[in-house]
Amino acid sequence: MSGDPAIIVESVSKDFVLHHNAQDTLKKRIVGLMHKRWRPRPHTFRAVDDVSFTVERGEALGLMGLNGSGKSTLLSLIAGIYPPTSGRIITHGRLVPMIALGVGFSPELTGEENIYLNASLFGLKNRETRALYPKILEFSELADFIYEPVKNYSSGMYARLGFSVAVHLDPEILLADEILSVGDADFQLKCLSRIEEMRKGGMTLLFVSHQQNQVAQFCDRYIRMEHGSVVDVGEVGELAPILSTTTN
Repeated sequence: MSGDPAIIVESVSKDFVLHHNAQDTLKKRIVGLMHKRWRPRPHTFRAVDDVSFTVERGEALGLMGLNGSGKSTLLSLIAGIYPPTSGRIITHGRLVPMIALGVGFSPELTGEENIYLNASLFGLKNRETRALYPKILEFSELADFIYEPVKNYSSGMYARLGFSVAVHLDPEILLADEILSVGDADFQLKCLSRIEEMRKGGMTLLFVSHQQNQVAQFCDRYIRMEHGSVVDVGEVGELAPILSTTTN
């Protein structure tokens, strides 16, 4: 690690407005159009609450927490999918999110066409993608299906192609959300090996998982979230006692 920040998150919060209507009959909904007191009442839900941290260049930080803790929303904020309600996020370097693998794919296009499309979304020119194409295809193990429209792919095939494109875009910052759901066990090990190789090359990793052993394996530090807030920060070595007590 160089001491040079790759990601800076400063006092970031994210609110979502939910429109809740307690009326459950068509008649009451129609009445609600005419009477103000029956109209839906907006409700603000705070998904991320005043979170701050820094990730240094070349560092791997694990975001941990149960479902609904805010970790995936925070990753989406860093990826630029949502704007923060307050606070600011600064990133330095080419950022590649692996949040929903295959986002940006067009169902009607073939696997090959989607490789070029997805790469172009990250600023690669066609000649650059052509140079990477054989490696992407080999890694995905989808050569027999690459000329099929991806609408015919299984969810596992879809994710394989998305992961294969993402890890060959030479990211300086990789945002990974529960990536071990990709494909079968052998392909998962292949993905983890690739990420480890990229880490050794100096890539910064922000890794979301609810499994402590994965965070301990790949990360230098961890942040644990609950109800949108950071409740614990530490070195991954501090997770070892927790792991030993949960496996007994």
